[in-house]
This record gives sequence, C-alpha cells and structure tokens, in this order.
Amino acid sequence: MKSFAARATPVALLFALATMPTFAADFSLTVSGIKNGQSIAAENYWNNFGCTGGNVMPKLEWKNAPAGTKSFAVTFYDKDAPTGSGFWHWVAYNIPADTQGLAGGANGGSLPAGAVEGNTDLGKPGFFGPCPPVGRKHNYVWTVHALKTDALPVDKNASPALVGFYLWQNRLGEASVTVTAGPRK
Repeated sequence: MKSFAARATPVALLFALATMPTFAADFSLTVSGIKNGQSIAAENYWNNFGCTGGNVMPKLEWKNAPAGTKSFAVTFYDKDAPTGSGFWHWVAYNIPADTQGLAGGANGGSLPAGAVEGNTDLGKPGFFGPCPPVGRKHNYVWTVHALKTDALPVDKNASPALVGFYLWQNRLGEASVTVTAGPRK
C-alpha cells in the first residue's frame, strides 16, 4: 500500500501547477537607451551617498501583457546591495491596466492617476537611482509585474517587502531588464 505522501504528491503537484502564475512568453519590458546587461547612464544615478547624478528614471515601455491583467506594478531593485537582502530603489503599484509604460524623468517623473508610489528601503516613497559603493559594480533589475487585481490590498505606507508579498500572490507575469552601475571611483 502506498504511503499518504506518495498518494498526495500527484494531487499536490496538480494543485501547485493550477495555482502558479502563467507567464506570457512575449511579455517584454524596454528601458529607454539601455539593453539588458548594459550600464546605466550617469544622469540616472542618485544625488546622495557620494553619487552626483540627476536621479533621472529612464522611460519604461512594456508590451504583450498576459490576458487578464488588471493592473501593473514596477520595481527597481539592487541585487548586490551589501545588506543581505538587496535594496528596493523604487516601487510603484496600482498602475492601470491600459498603461503601456512610464515616461520617467527627474525623481521618477509622474505616474498615471490611481497609481501608488510605495516605500523604498529608505523607508519613504520616491525614485532613488543607483549609487553603488566606490569600486563595486552592482546589478539593478527593472521589473514590470502584470497583476490579476485592480489594486493591491496594502496601505500606502507598507514596506517594499510587504508589497512584494502581494505582488507574488497576484502576479500573472513579469518582464525584467537588468542594468549595471559602477564601479564608481
């Protein structure tokens, strides 16, 4: 006779597959003037912590979102920050489903009506461009998340980790571009 675990495994696998988000193979993100793996421009750097950039967010465009997308979120994350958990430089969510990009601009530019600029790892909202430590190159990831909900059920003062939790629960697909910054002297 099969053990309970042996009988439950196929059922658990089917449940897991049925509840996993489906990722549209052609859902894509473009970061103006930067290809995946390329270095971000000095004007995009933050103007703090020893960096002297313009804190300009590049224009972002996406296309071919998965069917059923009801809203988007966009994040900018430093995978290599010396924190043990990376660093969230920008979080925006509740971006309407008919949006196909963000214009960018100084301090992130403007967002569509209804969108929320969430807290970063600095404990406040805003766009904070890259600023890697002297002598180190960091990888930063732009991600657009296609969501199955019109609005995330989080308070606008939520931490980026809590927003990320709800992104993961509501994601239909994602598209990312990784850029580098540094090393600066």
